[in-house]
Amino acid sequence: MDKAKVAQDVLTLVGGEENIDQVTHCMTRLRFNLHDDNKANKAQLEKTPGVMGVMKNGGQFQVIIGNEVAGVYKELAGSMKGGGAKPAASTGESTAKKRNPISSLFDFISGMFTPILPAITGAGMIKGIVAILVALGWMSNTSSTYIILSAIGDGAFYFLPIILAISAARKLGSNMYIGAALGAAIMHPTITALLSSGQPVTFASIPVVAATYSSTVIPIVIAIWIASYVEKTVDRVTHASVKLLVVPTVTLLVMVPLTLIAIGPLGSIIGSGLSGGISWLFDNMSILASILIGGTMSLLIITGMHYALTPIVIGSITALGYDFIIPLMFAANWAQAGGALGVGLRAKNGQTKSLAFSTSLTAIMGITEPAMYGVNMKFKKPFIAALSGGAIGGAFMGIFHVKAYVITGLVGLPSVAAFISPSISTLIYALLGGLIAFVAATIITFVMGIQENTEAPVEAATEPAASSTTAEQPMDADAVAATLIQHETAARQMKATEVCSPMTGEVKPLSEVPDPAFAEEIMGKGVAIEPTEGRVVAPVNGTVFSVSKSGHAIGLVSEDGTEMLIHIGIDTVKLKGKHFTPHARSGQEIQKGDLLMEFDLEAVRAEGYATITPVIVTNINDYNELTRSAEKQVQTGDSLYTLK
Repeated sequence: MDKAKVAQDVLTLVGGEENIDQVTHCMTRLRFNLHDDNKANKAQLEKTPGVMGVMKNGGQFQVIIGNEVAGVYKELAGSMKGGGAKPAASTGESTAKKRNPISSLFDFISGMFTPILPAITGAGMIKGIVAILVALGWMSNTSSTYIILSAIGDGAFYFLPIILAISAARKLGSNMYIGAALGAAIMHPTITALLSSGQPVTFASIPVVAATYSSTVIPIVIAIWIASYVEKTVDRVTHASVKLLVVPTVTLLVMVPLTLIAIGPLGSIIGSGLSGGISWLFDNMSILASILIGGTMSLLIITGMHYALTPIVIGSITALGYDFIIPLMFAANWAQAGGALGVGLRAKNGQTKSLAFSTSLTAIMGITEPAMYGVNMKFKKPFIAALSGGAIGGAFMGIFHVKAYVITGLVGLPSVAAFISPSISTLIYALLGGLIAFVAATIITFVMGIQENTEAPVEAATEPAASSTTAEQPMDADAVAATLIQHETAARQMKATEVCSPMTGEVKPLSEVPDPAFAEEIMGKGVAIEPTEGRVVAPVNGTVFSVSKSGHAIGLVSEDGTEMLIHIGIDTVKLKGKHFTPHARSGQEIQKGDLLMEFDLEAVRAEGYATITPVIVTNINDYNELTRSAEKQVQTGDSLYTLK
């Protein structure tokens, strides 16, 4: 591969350096943040030699290069004036003008809320468990145990402004701890008592409007957004020798009073208006609203617009104590499960059946991507059936005004505690609504049917195709002898390479990996493993040619030239090495079974990342055949597949 040429082609086709806000790379991809995605020529990029594929995911324009990505990135960065690694916070006014404001808003909301979801999800589940225990009479709501558990569940929500301040500041590229200090100041018990005293409050003779900031979302988000500009402006005009003293002092002195006087009350009005508006909508147009949201929720997820609902959901629960949108997500997810089940019942191909049934189960548990992308959207009609099922289930939720009382990360069967209320009826209606969506999508899929590709796979030709002319001309003896020698030589050169499992876990087809680059075999062929322990060992004898800085990906080449990639989890590059401990280095010779990497499996999952691990051959075009082992459960060292 001519890395310099590939880099130059990619640079041109993404719209040139002036269209690049930021570019980094992981183990296999160049990850661009572009000012305008429309300026990138996606179709031409996909045809460019050296480019395996192109995809847009998580607000990034990703160009899949493969094992040579580091070299291509080096050439790309070297040809750019800024060196490629522009920090996200360095973009100025021109960047904001070029970017789609809606896309920028969704990117900000998702980037702000995604890191804090584990905290509020865990707290929300504890609140749900406490509600169940009280409802069943297994715990008194006056006991000290109840008080402590309630504090655990309420803590993240009560101090939500501080948590959000840190996350928002991080996303905006400002100092997270100044943001935390701002949030802590407006949450200080003295301020809280002063604003709730009922007496007039002023700051430097300016009236301070009484407002409650605990459990609120919008006031602190607006405050941190404005604070980021104040901080950067002060930083820009302050001499380096006194920045540490001046920047945080001025930022806090300006922003805390400004938040108490103007931003906080305005944000509270906006937040109350949104919560009240949603409540009014569901009180007066419940069925229509539920049908629309339940039927389009999956489309919102695909486009990324569902992130806009996150602050509304959190604001409703913190302000009203309940939310109407989570039940509709529940119905939409179960509808995707029903669509996949319908495919499994209708399909004739054994592999399709297996994939459909397994992804249906994971969707019931709240993980819908494998069912939605790997099955329903692939066959199209099941996806339409799932949207219909979501609308039907949503209508039922709307009729009975089903509410959620806590926030959950995965909206599926494990999160039913979200629907526990003083009355058990809400839980029953929620389960019935989900079941209706599931059954409706299953029946619609089964009735509509699917169009399977029943043709046998086309194998690579081993002999030249005979034309009408050559078919009539018999081969002479020399030609026959040459052909026999050629086939004999090819047979001698063909040898089997056994690849052993680098992990202990469950073997899954690549189609179940929630990343099109692997699921569609753009990167190469192989299998995926859902690990049950955090150890990775060498699957072949050979050499380590690369270990990513984040530890999530390992590149290997075997003694006979098989190039392999072990990619631990999906999007785990974002952990930046957290929870990963490498035991191998680039250039190290290895033997089968040598320890390459250890990682904290549960910690990675707790961070919200899928741990399914593709184990693929990236130079698959050098081989005629890849035969997978029939084993579904493997230990490290077991045979995984064989190459010829």
